[in-house]
Amino acid sequence: MFLSRPLVFASLLLVVSGQRFVRFLSTDGKEYYGDAILPHNTTDAAHSTTANVITGDILGDFTITKEVKKIEKLLAPLPSERVRTVRMVGLNYVAHINETNATIPGWPILFYKPWTSLNTPSDPIPISPGYQNQTDFVSTMDYETELVVVIKKKAFNITDEEALDHVLGYTVGHDVSHRGWQIDRGGLPQPQFSMGKGADGWAPWGPAIVSTSIIPDPQVLNLWTKVNGVTMQNDTTANMIFGVAHLVSFFSMGTTLLPGDVIFTGTPKGVNLGKVDPVWLTNGDVVEVGLENVGTCTNQLKYVP
Repeated sequence: MFLSRPLVFASLLLVVSGQRFVRFLSTDGKEYYGDAILPHNTTDAAHSTTANVITGDILGDFTITKEVKKIEKLLAPLPSERVRTVRMVGLNYVAHINETNATIPGWPILFYKPWTSLNTPSDPIPISPGYQNQTDFVSTMDYETELVVVIKKKAFNITDEEALDHVLGYTVGHDVSHRGWQIDRGGLPQPQFSMGKGADGWAPWGPAIVSTSIIPDPQVLNLWTKVNGVTMQNDTTANMIFGVAHLVSFFSMGTTLLPGDVIFTGTPKGVNLGKVDPVWLTNGDVVEVGLENVGTCTNQLKYVP
């Protein structure tokens, strides 16, 4: 009996690297990290119903085991308190810049969201009264799908060539935006990104962090947005002005990037802001944002008291 126990334990371990990191609530009521097991004919981790349990820290030392758990609900890939900063990139696709009559920047445009803005890939997006329709104020809610980068190790003043070695993997995020607060009520100087984009729950992300071993080149991925099932954005990360390597390097200039930091890398064309007759998002609308080889976040806007 004594000799059999190490053998049983060893059989639970796999000597492999992480693939599709998910954080999930299992049917046993417990929370786990796991390597998502994809159903046949899809690479969308949102459709996974099981995962191999991961022990340890996905931002450090970890082991993927053979223990399989059922997924009751996918959570955000990292808990909010483990995300040190949420860096956002504005104006990173030429066609999006053109549709919004903006100017092509000479360097990456950075703003931040608070970690409280992070949301799961499926929970409602709360819209509080200050962002809802009012007597003299039309609620101009908009969508933005984005490739999201997750940092795995500390980076400070690194080069473009070193940058991807500091990346754990990639996921998809929704930069929920309210153009009224971002622009119309922006004050001077305009715009006011934080009030227009930083509310609680306004950054759904997931459903998995896909390892750089699966996605060695983040500049070849299709990304899209659907609103109530209708495609509104459909583009490729190949059209980014500033690629992932340059963004990671640039943001490490004088500011330390830490494990768990995330970077939303900007949205392509097709947002409401660039349309002659925009149909602004409202209570009950369902928005799906997706990234090739990663998956989808599908969230409903919900007016809250």
